[in-house]
Amino acid sequence: TTAATLERFTVNFTITNLPYTSDLEKPDSARFRATRRVMNMMLDRLLKDSSIGPAFHGCETTDFRYGPGSDRDQTRVDAVCTYSKEPWAAPLDRVGLYHQVSNKTRGITQLGPYSLDKDSLYVNG
Repeated sequence: TTAATLERFTVNFTITNLPYTSDLEKPDSARFRATRRVMNMMLDRLLKDSSIGPAFHGCETTDFRYGPGSDRDQTRVDAVCTYSKEPWAAPLDRVGLYHQVSNKTRGITQLGPYSLDKDSLYVNG
């Protein structure tokens, strides 16, 4: 048998109630680390309950950027998630996963204490 390979996919979205500050640019700042920890935990919880749940390994928030244009009232979140791709498994259904994430975030409006821009979610592109 062939071992599963680890595959990655990206998740991006905009938080509308997290103002962007310059310490979110610095991976060694306390604010970056604390916000990343919370994001990773919430994304992990969300995706563990999805169709890829059994194969899901985790998400790592890689970057925070200011919102669309130069809107500093909002923060863009970039994360890379990892799962085991079994040799027999179908390719990642990013459309299905998008819809599952949408359903679990009340139509892409709520992730824990954060409000989301409902038009900002991208799964793998």
